[in-house]
Amino acid sequence: MASPPLVLASASPRRIELLAQVGIAPDRIVPADIDETPLKGETPPRLAERLALTKAETVAGREPEALVLAADTVVAVGRRLLEKPADEAEARRFLALLSGRNHRVFTGVALKAPGRGAAVRVVETRVSLKPLSDDEITAYLDTGDWRGKAGGYAIQGPAGAFVRRIVGSHPAVMGLPLYETVQLLRGAGWRPARP
Repeated sequence: MASPPLVLASASPRRIELLAQVGIAPDRIVPADIDETPLKGETPPRLAERLALTKAETVAGREPEALVLAADTVVAVGRRLLEKPADEAEARRFLALLSGRNHRVFTGVALKAPGRGAAVRVVETRVSLKPLSDDEITAYLDTGDWRGKAGGYAIQGPAGAFVRRIVGSHPAVMGLPLYETVQLLRGAGWRPARP
């Protein structure tokens, strides 16, 4: 029996590339347009879980016969959330805060199967950045790579040179924990279509 079509609730090129690494190609890409504002008192892992779940359920409302895969990544220093910076000045503040210290990246991944509730997992990864000089921060900001990235940096871009240590899932920091994603798909009975 054929699996339902797989819909990715994200237009992120990184998530598409990560899925391709494990031989998964979504049948359709249907980005979820949701309000990502944190709720009062919401912890970073709970936010990552809620956003992934809301994205999956929102797109499943439009694609009821599909398996809908969604994810969201949140960067935190303690309980402080570092969202996508609004501008270069905010990205500079984020990088100065992260300089020389550890932070945590929480990535929620959710899968909504037809006729079932959604399954969701949250993966925590600890990342340590080297101390950054003002010149290094300026040079990185000049690349524009910080735009649209939680915490103001992307580990797979030039900022990868700032990472001293990572404990956890590298793909999760990029936006999609592959082990958990594959396990969720297998648990839902998804099988790739045969050519």
